[in-house]
Amino acid sequence: MITFVEGLLRSQLDLNPSRELHIERAHQALAPRPIDAAKLRSIVATFLSYKVKEEILRLTWTKKGFTWQGNKININHNYAPEILRECKKYAEAKRILKDNNIIFKSLFPVRLRVNYEEGTTVYNSAEEATKDMAERKYPVIVIKPPGSLMERIQRLTWRAVSRGAEHGKQCLKPSYKERLQSFRRSPPPEEI
Repeated sequence: MITFVEGLLRSQLDLNPSRELHIERAHQALAPRPIDAAKLRSIVATFLSYKVKEEILRLTWTKKGFTWQGNKININHNYAPEILRECKKYAEAKRILKDNNIIFKSLFPVRLRVNYEEGTTVYNSAEEATKDMAERKYPVIVIKPPGSLMERIQRLTWRAVSRGAEHGKQCLKPSYKERLQSFRRSPPPEEI
């Protein structure tokens, strides 16, 4: 996989052949296989050098991605799923900003900097961004913030994830000590 990623980057980004990429490891993302065979799974690549990673990202972003065997390839940071979910909330606001030719930039972790004619504004949440854009008379659907304190706490806390039916069955099985009790010839001694 490392050889494939290195070859792909060199061919599509016109990198100097003597330039070392220092890819530490590369593998397919740990996600279910797409049902549609035409869709590709993401590849996660880890670079040893932060400077090389940033250079690759900058080159890709200036080209606005590239195609490989008819598939559009985008390169981006490997963010946590929670951050990606929060970033998706900005999708409509970003679309409207693009339609109105307003320059904006996504900031880490989940913020948006917009360069309006009046000046630059930084939004800390999609709710804040859509509310302000609606007040500025842009046709955006306002995202409602969580109402109660409990809802806000639930958004910020860990979520329980079920491991499926197999996990529940394993918990119901007797421990090895309980299973060995059936082989005992005499009852266990009473404790004093």
